[in-house]
Amino acid sequence: MSSIFDDFPSPSSARLLGWEMKAFDADRKTIEIGFVADDRFLNPAGTVQGGFLAAMLDDTQGPALYAAAEGAVYAPTIDFHVVCLKPARPGRFTGKGRVVSLGKTIAVTEAELFDEGGILVARGTFTGRVMEGAMARRD
Repeated sequence: MSSIFDDFPSPSSARLLGWEMKAFDADRKTIEIGFVADDRFLNPAGTVQGGFLAAMLDDTQGPALYAAAEGAVYAPTIDFHVVCLKPARPGRFTGKGRVVSLGKTIAVTEAELFDEGGILVARGTFTGRVMEGAMARRD
């Protein structure tokens, strides 16, 4: 699948999370990202530690905004709220993100994280500071 991320250098954090572009809908400003959590991500209870779930949500919503803006802007997170709904076992996850609002200085996005069985395990809302993106600097 060809996307705006083909020429985007993959950050080491995304590689750690097993980040993989699955789908993007430009009209709806939504994205689907695949992740993989292995034993390195576990807490003492044997479930994926909440910070990793938050990172997966963050690595879903940010690309949703970047792709929706065609690389013209990105929005470093200035505030986020994450709710962990179910214990997450190691395995494959799908993040589904969307752009709620994109203003001149502030963006609001949402993301949900589903396990291999399609069960919602976590969701988050994010506020970011809109910054000029890499694509805007190339012109």
